[in-house]
Amino acid sequence: MTDTVAAVPLFDCRKAFAEELTALARADERVVVVCNDSVGSSNLVKFREEFPDRLINVGIAEQDMVGVAAGLANGGLLPFVTAAAPFLTGRALEQIKADIAYSHARVVLCGQSPGMAYGELGPTHHSIEDLSWIRAVADLPVIVPADPAETRAALRFAAAHDGPSFLRIGRFAVPAVHPDDITFELGRSRQLTEGDDVTVIAVGTMVSRAIDAAATLRKEGIGLRVINMASIEPLDEAAVLSAAAETRGVITAEEATITGGLGAAVAGLLGQRRPTWMRILGVPRTFAPTGSTEFLLSHFGLTADGIAAAARQLAADGPR
Repeated sequence: MTDTVAAVPLFDCRKAFAEELTALARADERVVVVCNDSVGSSNLVKFREEFPDRLINVGIAEQDMVGVAAGLANGGLLPFVTAAAPFLTGRALEQIKADIAYSHARVVLCGQSPGMAYGELGPTHHSIEDLSWIRAVADLPVIVPADPAETRAALRFAAAHDGPSFLRIGRFAVPAVHPDDITFELGRSRQLTEGDDVTVIAVGTMVSRAIDAAATLRKEGIGLRVINMASIEPLDEAAVLSAAAETRGVITAEEATITGGLGAAVAGLLGQRRPTWMRILGVPRTFAPTGSTEFLLSHFGLTADGIAAAARQLAADGPR
């Protein structure tokens, strides 16, 4: 058995992000971008060419970047902060908490290249803690799009949202799992496959892999329900509770540490409302070894094979 993700067309969510952000800027002159010497990695070269006076590059000064964005929001503009996720969240967490969330500043924080997308650059550049850190901050929606269409929809939502938000924008290409015309609704998930045996709740790069796992298990007579939980905070509690009631167990899958992100959110809800057999797939509390992104995902079982194996175990061991 092998992963089938590479057998279908793949798309770069950063490209969709940059195109949609440029379209938003054309429609609303309040839209500005603040970045940390990341014009190239955020795919903002064309944005800068079209709107040179609306892109502010503060250099490698993430705390200042977030503070500048808060000031621009206070002045009536609509800032999008875009930076590599490990540095946006790790270096500027205090400013995100105090200047953005606590102050209810209308700023869109865009964490680029999260998870282990930087591969061989190692743990200093891996952003596996970001969901845990950001989810702990009050009044800050946390959104993880799964494909280009959902990335565009999440950006449109964030631009219209009356308050701050955090978007996690993937670096490596993924297949399309949604139609182009989808809308994003905060606190709502999407069920992508039918299944009454086991549920997998996935986000971001794990969603397409969960769909591949469902296709494999279907041939074995195991029905795997796949839910895309793009809204991690707030969580779609009704979908989680229904999954726990209607299937034998729940798996969560995220390209992040298991100590505080999606898995912790789902486990916290189920532990209090409906105790359920669970498996939390992600990165354990460890620094990842050096290697390519695909190697690292395979190393931690974050593949279609890994998800399928967890589902088989729950289907066999979970309550009948």
